[in-house]
Amino acid sequence: MTSELWALLWSTILCLVLPVLYSPLYSRQVGQAAMIGNRENILEPTGAAGRGLRAHRNLVENLLPFAIVVLIARAAGISNGMTVLGAWLFLGARVVHTTSYIAGIPGIRTLAWIVGAVGTVLIIVQIF
Repeated sequence: MTSELWALLWSTILCLVLPVLYSPLYSRQVGQAAMIGNRENILEPTGAAGRGLRAHRNLVENLLPFAIVVLIARAAGISNGMTVLGAWLFLGARVVHTTSYIAGIPGIRTLAWIVGAVGTVLIIVQIF
């Protein structure tokens, strides 16, 4: 398995783990009955729970294009220093983004988002 696919796998694991982190915080806000129900008329999460949910949504939005370009590069047989750098930049940036988002650190969060986007673009450039 290529290094880029490993970065994709770990990015996916991060996406799957995030709800495990913020759901207990949200459950404390609205109660377990609300969490296991259909969530109609439930309050939006606030604080770290809300930031965790937004970090998760942001990761989902960015993970899809990243996954697509990693898989296209793999299908095309493209794997080089730039694609590896791009993949690991994306993953590292997403870890920093998630951590800083939940902690409520906006400047670092924004910079991490930019670095993650640059990682995806590095792979796109190699495809062309």
